[in-house]
Amino acid sequence: MNTKKRLLIFGAGVIGSVYALRFAQYGLNVTMLARGKRLDALKRNGLRYNDNGTIKQIPIKTIEKLDNDDIYDFIFVPVRYDQADSALTVIKNNQSKSIVTLTNTIGYDSWLEIVGDRLLPGFPGAGGDIKEDVLYAQFGSEKHQGTIFGEINGLTTERVKELAQIFESVDLQYEIQKDIQAFHISHTALAIVNKHFYTNDGMVDLESARSVSTLSKIAADIKQNIHLVEQAGIPVIPPETKAMGELPENDIISRYHQMLNNDFIIDVKFGNHAVSQKAEIMLLDEMFHKRYQIGDDITID
Repeated sequence: MNTKKRLLIFGAGVIGSVYALRFAQYGLNVTMLARGKRLDALKRNGLRYNDNGTIKQIPIKTIEKLDNDDIYDFIFVPVRYDQADSALTVIKNNQSKSIVTLTNTIGYDSWLEIVGDRLLPGFPGAGGDIKEDVLYAQFGSEKHQGTIFGEINGLTTERVKELAQIFESVDLQYEIQKDIQAFHISHTALAIVNKHFYTNDGMVDLESARSVSTLSKIAADIKQNIHLVEQAGIPVIPPETKAMGELPENDIISRYHQMLNNDFIIDVKFGNHAVSQKAEIMLLDEMFHKRYQIGDDITID
């Protein structure tokens, strides 16, 4: 059944590549939209990836441009928040019925204006980096680290069930989230503390990142941001995120210190992909604090 479904990955960065790889490995009908050097590399060598220290490759169908009548069952849009509006604008006139965004956000208004109710918001359950055209990435192994998606109105529609079946068919963890907007806002509250890892012209070195002064700022921000979400009457989900906001600052510091001694997490937070994420984190931080000011009584829209 799923092999007949046509899937398009709109973008060939880390997240798009790791989903395309998994779909291709299980024989699904997947196409990647890519541009420039990345497109050339995919055409020339296929999708190259690291498999436990061995570099392997798999052929992937690619396109450079999406025609309006080139219809897919699902179009996945794994782009950064600061690129989402322009990516969705490119897809706007395409006739495909379901567009799954896999990215950070704090709301869907501008996306809905562009693609309407074809929007199915989600969040990726994977991370990693691309080095010299080789994908170094992995999926989360726990359910709450899987791919998260859900209708904005919380209903379990036919397309939500179809998407769940696709993930089951490729042995990927997923979660149908009944309050996807609360999830996205809660996740943003955590994600934007990564701003403390950026400098004016790049990223701090690992030693500075692990320093008490950096991690103290992160811990204080986590507690404050989660408090702001709760103050706005928004449920903090999943429970792990809520629990993080209730930890003493010293516990948050030691947890981050531990994470920053894990090679994979170092890759995720400090690799090429992370460097290019700066614009996204800064914009999310600005939007989050504009919407959830201390003392403002804001309810979810």
